[in-house]
Amino acid sequence: MTTILAVSGSLRSQSSNTRLVQAIAGLAPPGIKVEIYNGIAQLPHFNPELEGEPDLVAVEQWRTQLQAADGVLFCTPEYAHGVPGTLKNALDWIVSSGEFMHKPTAVISASPSPDGGDKANASLVQTLRVMMADIQEEAILCIPAISAKINAEGKLTDTSTEIALRSVLQALIPEEDCIFSLDS
Repeated sequence: MTTILAVSGSLRSQSSNTRLVQAIAGLAPPGIKVEIYNGIAQLPHFNPELEGEPDLVAVEQWRTQLQAADGVLFCTPEYAHGVPGTLKNALDWIVSSGEFMHKPTAVISASPSPDGGDKANASLVQTLRVMMADIQEEAILCIPAISAKINAEGKLTDTSTEIALRSVLQALIPEEDCIFSLDS
C-alpha cells in the first residue's frame, strides 16, 4: 500500500484547502492511502534549542508520519502573498532532520483570488526544494476561484479541477502502483 500524507496549511475548520485535502483523499485509487495530517496546530513554535527535548511529542509524531509516508501532498492558502505561519513553522521543525530527502512531494495552493495563491505556492515549492523534496512540475498546482470549485460539504463541483487533482496525485504515485486514468 502506498501512503500519501496530505497536509492542509490552514487551521480554519471550514477552510477550502482542508476540504480540498479531504476531497483528494476521496480521489485515491485502490492501493493508495491518503492519510490526512491533523497535528499542525499542536506543533510548538520552532526553537532549535528545544531539539531533542522529551516533551516535543507533536514534533516527533510529525516527523514519524513524514518518515512513514511514501509521498507528501501540501494544500495551502496564501496569506499576505506567503505561506501561512503555522505551515512554515511545521517545516522549520524538519529542516535539519531529513524527512523530505528525495521524498515525492506535491504542492497545491487554492485561493478565492484569480491567481490561485501562486505566490504562496512558489514560496512553498522553493522551501521544500531546499529541503531536497522531489517535486515534479506535474505535482504543482494553483487553483483560483476555489469557492466556486468545491462546496461546503467538500465535494468538488468542477470537473477540470478534479482532473487536475487526479493528475497531481498520480505524479506522487510510483508508476507500478498507478492504476487509474485521468478520466476515471
